[in-house]
Formats: sequence, structure tokens, C-alpha cells
Amino acid sequence: MRRFVSFGAGALVLGLLATPIASAQQSVNFYVGAFTLRGEDGRDSNDVLLNNLNFLAFNIKDFNGPTFGGEWLIGFGNNFEGSLGVGFSTRTVPTVYLNFVNTNGAEIEQDLKLRVVPFTATVRFLPLGRGNGIEPYIGAGVGIFNYRYSESGQFLATDRTIFRDTFVGSGTATGPVILGGVRVPVGSWAIGGEIRYQSAEGNLPTDQDFAGTRLDLGGFNYLFTVNVRF
Repeated sequence: MRRFVSFGAGALVLGLLATPIASAQQSVNFYVGAFTLRGEDGRDSNDVLLNNLNFLAFNIKDFNGPTFGGEWLIGFGNNFEGSLGVGFSTRTVPTVYLNFVNTNGAEIEQDLKLRVVPFTATVRFLPLGRGNGIEPYIGAGVGIFNYRYSESGQFLATDRTIFRDTFVGSGTATGPVILGGVRVPVGSWAIGGEIRYQSAEGNLPTDQDFAGTRLDLGGFNYLFTVNVRF
């Protein structure tokens, strides 16, 4: 189902963007806000963060943090827009082992770091059209999520010795994007708010000995937007 939605949304966006844009309303949209990862109860059993909770002291919500990005929007008629965008979010979460310490009593410390760079293609529907005051919209599309996950610091070996190392997994994952928002025009500008949901799962290398082979990148973005038309 996820692949079908992603393919359909991607095909629709490409179809819209393939039409002539000389007479289309164009704009640049900038956003800043917060990205919140999918909660513990909705994650895959092979998810690395979910499995890390069994022996490390942190919460999934610790990875919630700031995000920002921009989009190029093209209007088609009075009620549709297509967009291409890129964003960025990163978060480092310090943690320690739950049930073990160093021989001197000090905590066994490490940092978990997640970086996500989403490339998105979406289509928006504006039920009230443009130029009629407040402009609510809903939309959907496809995202390509470039990610890098790392664990760095001290670790406990199977023989209970402690060593220092860094483990890294990176790649790209695809999935659907669903959004809804509202903006208020002010001359050639507009300000607004948007909620955006994304769903995707990345793979982690098996040779890095992570606690899981999957990384759930799904979650919600709560955004403040500034739109500049030209």
C-alpha cells in the first residue's frame, strides 16, 4: 500500500510539473518547526531505537527536535499546486547503560545521533483557491529520506569489558508524505502553519552490530511557513 501511494503521488506530481509553467503562479516556501519521531508503540520490532530501550537510558521522544527547509511551488489553475522541496533535521541524544557501570562506578556513556534530509515532491489542493483571503490546503506526495544514524562512545562487550568505538549506518528510504495547512497572504508574501506526516523505514548494516536492522523515520512535522510569490 505504501509503495502504491508513493508511486501514485509521485506520478501525479511529475505530471503536473511536466506541464508548461510560463503562466503558472510560482512561489518559494520556507519553513521551520519541530520534527517528532513515531512513538515507541508504533515502531517495528526490528527498529534499532526500540531495541536500544532494553539496555540504554533514553526515550524515543528525546529525538524530537528542530527542522527547517524550503520548497519551490508551482500553481496550476486556481486550486492546485505542485512542489519540490528539501529539509534538514538532526538530533544527538546522550545515554548510558541501564544496568551496568564502569569498574570505577562511572556511567558507560554514548551518544546516539540521527540526521534526516528529506527530498519531497507533493501536490496541494486549495479548496478556496488562491487570492480569496485565508488559503487552507491539503496535500500528499512522496519523500526520499536520506538518513545517517550513529552510536559513538563507550560500549559493553560480550565478555563485559568496556571499549570505545563509533558505529554508523546510512542510506535512503522512500515513503508517502501527507500534509495539511493554512496560509494568510500579505501582499506578495504569506505566512502560515502546516502539519506534515511522513512514513519510511531505512535499513542498517548488519556488520555494525546494531541492536536492530531497521530504522523507522516516520513521524510528524509541525511547521511555521513563509511563502514568497513571484
